[in-house]
Amino acid sequence: MKIGFVVNDVTTEKPTYTTTRLAMQATNMGHEAYLMGMGDFAYEPDGSLSAKCRGGAGKHYRSLERYLDDVQKPEVEDQLTLSDFDVVMLRSDPADDAHEAAWANNAGVAFGQLIASTGVLVVNDPGSLANALSKAYFQHFPEAVRPRTLISRDEKKIEKFVADLGGKAVLKPLQGSGGSGVFLVNSKESPNLNQIIEAIARDGYVVAQEYLDEAKNGDIRMFVMNGKPLKVNGKYAAFRRKSSSDDIRSNMSAGGKAQPVTVTEEMLRLVEVVKPKLIADGMFLVGLDIVGDKLMEVNVFSPGGLGSCQSLYDENFSVAIIEDLERKMEIRRHYNGALENVSLATL
Repeated sequence: MKIGFVVNDVTTEKPTYTTTRLAMQATNMGHEAYLMGMGDFAYEPDGSLSAKCRGGAGKHYRSLERYLDDVQKPEVEDQLTLSDFDVVMLRSDPADDAHEAAWANNAGVAFGQLIASTGVLVVNDPGSLANALSKAYFQHFPEAVRPRTLISRDEKKIEKFVADLGGKAVLKPLQGSGGSGVFLVNSKESPNLNQIIEAIARDGYVVAQEYLDEAKNGDIRMFVMNGKPLKVNGKYAAFRRKSSSDDIRSNMSAGGKAQPVTVTEEMLRLVEVVKPKLIADGMFLVGLDIVGDKLMEVNVFSPGGLGSCQSLYDENFSVAIIEDLERKMEIRRHYNGALENVSLATL
């Protein structure tokens, strides 16, 4: 299997990233695995698609650092035809390019759609990812599993909504991820509410969301593959992300710490509720962020934390992900290209 992993920039990838772990695992399982950046694509005059790609040397790696060191060497870069790939995983983080390379996110999704049109399996499905570039995508999931939410730029409307919630709410920008620009407002911060709204609204719409008391214990990141919780040998790929300070953001990139978690029936029911949409949208691998019985976010671009799961439970969940892509390739061979990308992505 020839598999490509699209990242923001190959030279800025880190050994701790889940994408690095997946690419190394694919290499160790005998596949041709390559990393390519958002600015590495080309639509050639003859209509073909190519990209500057970097891959490991066909070795069996035990060290993520050694693997990435080999991949990031400039001399291993090749211009490869993308239609020759079997699978391309879109694994860039929109938040990383939001300011200095705002063009990258739309370009990555657009090239993903072009690649899929050549018959290559692209996951997650790029057509659905185009709709998920803003947090408004989250509002398409069932209301029963979402906290009360207002999306607006109207200061008065936001103030009233916060007041209706008892004066305590979470405010964040509609665009972005990784905990950037997230504020918890309560009665103590009420004099600063206008300034917070103005600061967020300067760059677009404001998402005002119900604050859940359970959030003080952090949130739970659960990996979901093909609409089902990722589970290997009876262990779920899930962990609690708890802030190491009074910061309400529990994202790992914002200083959150990973802790083991017991997956409850309540969490499994929540996954069942969102499963139909994830499957319909071709969302092969996602990260659900759960607080209590509510879904706070669906990370469909580059859910991270597989390394934390492996450390906590002594289980290499990456193997199951690569094996499932192998299974999809076998299905595709039986159907001779008759299956649409969005369907094959979650079969």
